[in-house]
Amino acid sequence: MQQHTRREFLKRASAFSMLGTAGPLAMNLAAMSEAAAQTASDYRALVCIFLTGGNDAYNTVLATDAASWSTYTATRTQEPDSIALLKDVAPNTSAERGTPARLGGVLPIEPLTAQPGRSFALHPLLKKTQAYFNLGKLAIVPNVGPLLRPTAKADYTRAGFPLPPRLFSHNDQQSTWQTMTPEGAATGWGGRMADLLAGRNASAGAAFTAISALSNAVWLTGNSVLQYQVQPYGATAVGPWGQAFGSTAALAAIKRSMLGQTKNAVVAESDLRKLASRSFSAQAQLSSAMPQASMAPHGTPGYDAYSDPLLCYTSPLNGEKTYNYLAHQLQAVARIIEARNTLGLKRQVFFVSLGGFDTHDNQNRNHANLLTQLDHALGYFELTLMQLGVDKQVTTFTASDFGRTFTSNGDGSDHGWGGHHFVMGGAVKGGDIHGAFPVYGTNDGSNNFSSPNQITNGSLLPAISVDQYAATLGSWMGVSDVDLLGILPSLTNFTTRNLGFLTA
Repeated sequence: MQQHTRREFLKRASAFSMLGTAGPLAMNLAAMSEAAAQTASDYRALVCIFLTGGNDAYNTVLATDAASWSTYTATRTQEPDSIALLKDVAPNTSAERGTPARLGGVLPIEPLTAQPGRSFALHPLLKKTQAYFNLGKLAIVPNVGPLLRPTAKADYTRAGFPLPPRLFSHNDQQSTWQTMTPEGAATGWGGRMADLLAGRNASAGAAFTAISALSNAVWLTGNSVLQYQVQPYGATAVGPWGQAFGSTAALAAIKRSMLGQTKNAVVAESDLRKLASRSFSAQAQLSSAMPQASMAPHGTPGYDAYSDPLLCYTSPLNGEKTYNYLAHQLQAVARIIEARNTLGLKRQVFFVSLGGFDTHDNQNRNHANLLTQLDHALGYFELTLMQLGVDKQVTTFTASDFGRTFTSNGDGSDHGWGGHHFVMGGAVKGGDIHGAFPVYGTNDGSNNFSSPNQITNGSLLPAISVDQYAATLGSWMGVSDVDLLGILPSLTNFTTRNLGFLTA
């Protein structure tokens, strides 16, 4: 065996071992994935995981070369509670839970494309993420954020230079990430893509083109496509458990009232009844098509969601198995994907979310807990898709309000701009960082940094626009280059429109 081949084999074997008891299964599924791809139908889906509050990219993906690490530790080690992670140390089990000492050292990664003089790592609790990176199923897209056009550091302070409006505002930047405009937008880029792709779906299943597993998400809303909202348990019913006010008779009466006709029905009443009829019909259609949550590979027979080992993660805050709401949302997505053929679906977009990333204080504990949930959910979802034989047809990606400041406020970080994101799936050119990783600069004492990639307080000045990120995803879904220019208003200002992190 040649040395480089042996090295790759050992790397993959180590990655599978990081998946724990799922490792042997994942190894077998990976070996079969190429054969499965030959018989796969023309189905593709995007799954957006929105990290609400603004994820701290600096403690998610880190530069660990000597110069970067020195600057990182100097900047983030501040009283009273350092938020600087550690390197090359074992977890100290006697240290307080959630602290860098208790977490141990960051997890090294070796991207396929070397960046001279740089080395990289992930947060200590992103173990499954590291494993899928090493397996080539997950990639990192660094320093992404809203931009109207390529923007240099000098442009940021130049009068009249066009910048995205209302930077650093939660509501506005959540909206900008999802729609390309500040709060108040009516449609999102996921929904606008769905407008163009819905025609590939059978008319009977077209209502399930854009699905939120949480609540209303403007990212999914198109000009013609309406998002369909489900709950983690499945299709949202009028009268859960077949009852209203504790009575089956009451639910039946409500349905008769909503669907029945009257002699003098006005137009508004008629339209409302049609809408109600479609809602009842869609709920029944989806419920009958979705497999049971407790059926393999989605869940474990005999358990509910709150105790199912597949949906529970080990909390770094108390060491106990804890229900993971994000994994439960992704379980619903996987169940709907399994029903794709029954529903006649070829293209879908999904939205799920995990909140709590606004880590102004108590960041060590809070961020560790959040990233553990994200890591567990990513691992659960990708393994489930592999078992369903559709991992090459589903691309999962992260998004967030913004990144956070390089500087610490004492035990947390504040609102920033650019951030690093994960893209996962069998079609991803994984094991790589797709773009130049930002340089960590030194602080002049007034929170201005020497790096061309950092502005005040060390916030990252994005080098990749959300438009480019979205265009790469949209192109993989089958949206034409011309249509992408209509969906993503600032894309025309960027020479590179496809970042190349997905196969054709």
